[in-house]
Amino acid sequence: MIFDPSEPTPSPSASDAAAAGARLREQVLRGWQPGTDMWLFAYASLIWRPDFDCPEQRPARIRGYHRALKMWSHVNRGTPQCPGLVFALLPGGSCRGLALRVPADQARQIFEQLWLREMPTLTYIPRWLRCETPQGPVQALAFTLPRSSPGYTGLLSPDRYREVFAQARGCFGTTLEYAHRTHDSLRALGIEDDALARLLALTAPADPPLPQPRRRSHPAQPDRAKPAAQARQEDNRPMAHAGAARPESTT
Repeated sequence: MIFDPSEPTPSPSASDAAAAGARLREQVLRGWQPGTDMWLFAYASLIWRPDFDCPEQRPARIRGYHRALKMWSHVNRGTPQCPGLVFALLPGGSCRGLALRVPADQARQIFEQLWLREMPTLTYIPRWLRCETPQGPVQALAFTLPRSSPGYTGLLSPDRYREVFAQARGCFGTTLEYAHRTHDSLRALGIEDDALARLLALTAPADPPLPQPRRRSHPAQPDRAKPAAQARQEDNRPMAHAGAARPESTT
């Protein structure tokens, strides 16, 4: 089920935005049958900080979307003056994560909590997506991002990522901490996200230069070969005779 607006609209006022959010929330809820368990697809911070008790979680894969650190964050992991980054599901490829089961009697309450957390600015597009799990497929709610969204970063250079990792901080901490925690949580589940690993490698300190071999200083060697002229002078020097008389002391 897709909830993309068909045409762009002018920037709404606060009251208009609240009304639009309420309408969208009700539209999304129509994809869930009351009285049944609700499933959520976790692909980033929802893995390591769900903020609710989850009685069951399954390894899951969705197709048609992939995880990417390409959504601007002006509150949680950055500020308007120094935007940070958060993950989103972008169209194309596939994504491994977790399917989280919410019991039916808690589903509406948990949904409202999750909505406040993920949709304060209505940037994501919520979708019910088919999740493949070892126990069979389930329909799970996931938060996706179209490339037409103002929240989409587009292509960022390695230097721009380094700048964000070094400077961006929001009310929940830094972008770098967020990326590291997601990477570590994925690896704990046996999920290798090569694209994320390459981004984090940008923050690794450069290898120190190899030490240059030290020059060994050699002490000056005595000149063993005397100049020929000096040698001839010494050879022609008169030698003292062993029997020569020495002057006697007058004291």
